[in-house]
Parts: sequence; structure tokens; C-alpha cells
Amino acid sequence: MPTNADSPQPTRRRAPAGAAVLREDVTEAIRAAVFEELAAAGYARMSIEGIARRAGVGKTAVYRRWRSKLHLVLDLVSAIAVQGLPAPDTGSLEEDLLLLYRVTARALKHPVAGQILPDLQAEAARNPEIADALQKALREGQHGVANGIVRAAVTRGDLREGLDEELALDLISGPLYWRSVVVRTPELPKGHLKRLAAATAAALKAL
Repeated sequence: MPTNADSPQPTRRRAPAGAAVLREDVTEAIRAAVFEELAAAGYARMSIEGIARRAGVGKTAVYRRWRSKLHLVLDLVSAIAVQGLPAPDTGSLEEDLLLLYRVTARALKHPVAGQILPDLQAEAARNPEIADALQKALREGQHGVANGIVRAAVTRGDLREGLDEELALDLISGPLYWRSVVVRTPELPKGHLKRLAAATAAALKAL
């Protein structure tokens, strides 16, 4: 009869190498460092070394999570799409638009966002993967919220059924993005967002 020493012992499964060290606080520190490095150096000059230095970690910590700076940036851009924007629900088309514009204007006014977005757009013209990720972020982010505003307005009877939704999204998203990111107006005129919301609501009703 076999002794306990001879009996087969259960095999302990070892965790995959690196799995135990992927601490969330380190991951968040790296993500924050990426935004800072993008704003300071731009995508083309951004390096894993610079990101690691800003995050206070070694390069290995970055490479355990992302295999290149391209995959790192694509992951961050995709995360923006998942987070999205709060969906306004005031019961009024004009007020919904005004809330959307206020949230968006605050986000675009941030100096980091103001520097990163134009740089990524320029890079997107050369890199199809970044272009796809940006398109996804815009469509599932602000465009998703804008589409919700339009459909809620149609349900309430504020807008007609069958309107051109793509044109409606262009009317909602285009003007503020043009002023804040393309022209890069330092400060919007007083009352601009309220006037923009009223003008956009009128334009949507004319579709």
C-alpha cells in the first residue's frame, strides 16, 4: 500500500509570468504619462523610454502591458470611445445640445486634449490603424451621444422622422470642433454655446 510520500500530489498551476505584477495603479500612471508625453513630444517623437520615465517605472512595465507605442495609443483612444460622454436628457432639444456643448467645450479646452487631438489626426493621415481608432472613438463617443439626442427629439416630436441622421450629426458636432480644435480659439465669446445650441436646434428642425 503506497505511503503518503508515494501518493501523487496535486499539481499547482503557476500563474502566467507577469500576471501578478500588473498593478492597476501602475497601469493608470502609465496611461497618464502617455497623455503628457503626447502633449509634450507628439506621437512621432514619443518614446516608450519617455513614457516610462514620466510614469516612474521601468520600460519592462510598459512592454508587459503594450507591445509598442502604437498599441498603447490605440488602446487609449479606444478607451475614450468606451467612456463616452454623459447623455443629456432634459426633455428639450436645445437644452440637451447646450449641455453637450458645455461638456465638450470643457474637454476640448484642456491643453493636453488641445495638443493631442490635432497631432493624432495628422498621424491618422499616415497610419490606417490610428485613423480607424480615432473614427471609432469619435463615432462611439460624441457622435453616439449626439445621435441619442437626435433620436430622443424625434421621439418627442421635436424633429421629424426620417431626417438625415448623418447630416444632423455633422451639424451638431462640426461647429464647436472647428472653433476649438481647428481654429483653436483661445476663449469662446460669452454666450456662444447658448447661441450655438439655439442655431443648431433650428437647423435640425429645418432638415
